[in-house]
Amino acid sequence: MAQPVYALNRLHDLLNRFRALDFLAPLAIRLYLAPVMLVAGWHKVENFDSVVQWFGNTEWGLGLPMPAVMLSLAIIAELAGGVLILVGLATRYAALPLIFTMLVAAVTAHWDNGWFAIAPSDPATSAARPLAALGIDGAEQSLANSEQVAARLEQARSLLRENGDYSWLTAKGSYVILNNGIEFATTYLIMLLVLFFGGAGRFFSVDYWIASRFRDYQEDIV
Repeated sequence: MAQPVYALNRLHDLLNRFRALDFLAPLAIRLYLAPVMLVAGWHKVENFDSVVQWFGNTEWGLGLPMPAVMLSLAIIAELAGGVLILVGLATRYAALPLIFTMLVAAVTAHWDNGWFAIAPSDPATSAARPLAALGIDGAEQSLANSEQVAARLEQARSLLRENGDYSWLTAKGSYVILNNGIEFATTYLIMLLVLFFGGAGRFFSVDYWIASRFRDYQEDIV
């Protein structure tokens, strides 16, 4: 029994050495997330009037109160937050309004569409398949939706092949059906939570160098 325990301890010690590179994970999250926030915020600036209408309309929009104010707050959170997260300055503070923004987006704009951002078109590879086998509610409906998506995509592709240059139309990627579910908003929310609880990381953030100068505790240096 002692030998396996010794070997596992040595393996664990080896893995612990990789903690010297733990700053790479929050850095990667920041470099991935910041452009997403900046592009989203700038898109809202460029299309301010139309987005305000979408925010406020109760029939075909989100039906939010004070849509111009809500949109302005979202723009500030995304643009300012994107810059701060990129350089790692006040990262945990910047993450808070963005967390709220992602929660609002998930509930108001995406919730009714389910999980997937892109509608799955192959029931055989759908994540709902094993859930359906377990009898999970909604899984069978998800598989049926995948079959409908596949039929609609095939019809659309058939029309494009008959009436257009299909090779040119698909040269930049395959056609999909946008489901607009909560998948992306949830992914960004999880990344923001990591930054909020863990900070911007060591070495490659302004927060680290400020904390190393002005904070007394090593664990605060993020």
